[in-house]
Amino acid sequence: MDHRTLGTSGPVASALGLGAMGMSGAYGPSDRSESIATVHAALEAGITLIDTGDFYGMGHNEMLLGEALKGRRDNAVLSVKFGAQRGPNGAWFGFDGRPAAVKTALAYTLERLGVDHIDIYRPARLDPNVPIEETVGAIKDMIDAGYVRHLGLSEVGPETIRRANAVHPVVDLQIEYSLISRSMERAILPVTRELGIGITAYGVLSRGLISGHWSKGGLAAGDFRGHSPRFSAENVDHNLQLVEKLRDIAADKGISVAQLAIAWVLAQGSDIVPVIGARRRDRLTEALGALDVVLTEADLSAIEGAVPPDAARGERYQPAQMAMLDSERTGA
Repeated sequence: MDHRTLGTSGPVASALGLGAMGMSGAYGPSDRSESIATVHAALEAGITLIDTGDFYGMGHNEMLLGEALKGRRDNAVLSVKFGAQRGPNGAWFGFDGRPAAVKTALAYTLERLGVDHIDIYRPARLDPNVPIEETVGAIKDMIDAGYVRHLGLSEVGPETIRRANAVHPVVDLQIEYSLISRSMERAILPVTRELGIGITAYGVLSRGLISGHWSKGGLAAGDFRGHSPRFSAENVDHNLQLVEKLRDIAADKGISVAQLAIAWVLAQGSDIVPVIGARRRDRLTEALGALDVVLTEADLSAIEGAVPPDAARGERYQPAQMAMLDSERTGA
């Protein structure tokens, strides 16, 4: 397993991370035993970075990982997002970044995971009603107390990054980044590189859209992609045409579309760690194969010619959720 350091002050982590959200219902039903087996297979393959959120399945994901990591905690770099407010029916109410809420959320997370510390703790989104300095200050308190090792951020823009980093060093920014989600390249990536902050990139296969495996009609009940603009009837045919262009390039190299898309993200810099949302061992094995893919300058040129920036149709989320992204505000 290759390794990459998260920022100038962060931990050394595997070059690929495992995102566990899909194991808790986000993409429809999942198999608990297969999910745990996938976590175990990831650890055995040398993946150390494991990412979750306390609101994934309303705590289900943390409890699942707690079970999977029993006796294996020392092999994992645990990254946890917090702050999303949800109702019993799954409705989203916004984000809570108040210091007391930060510390309370952490207490519940430690209990559900069955661990005594979190390696990287991060607000899932910016709370517009709480200065980022206060939210980060609370995490700093928890770092000083030994309950957290490092500070991370998620989906925030350049100004917020600078303000947070002034309170305590930020080790990484978690943000969606893929061949069809490249907005962070404009103003965010230059700032993280200036400040020595790593990137943990989620959505590198755009929720399966550019994996080469998904086709229309493949959404189960409860799958949040049913509400995603990029999967909507007016956009999906265009977006799948982009996948076919990638398939041609991948075939020439003897690899899968997913491996090509992951390898492209890996090739964008040693400060970027793709987080793969595999919830089955076969998909994990495929993703791991991307580590062996070497993309030449000619390959990269062909890929970006096939799928240039802004080639996809549809936003990442519906308008209400896009409005919650500090990273997508004008000028970000």
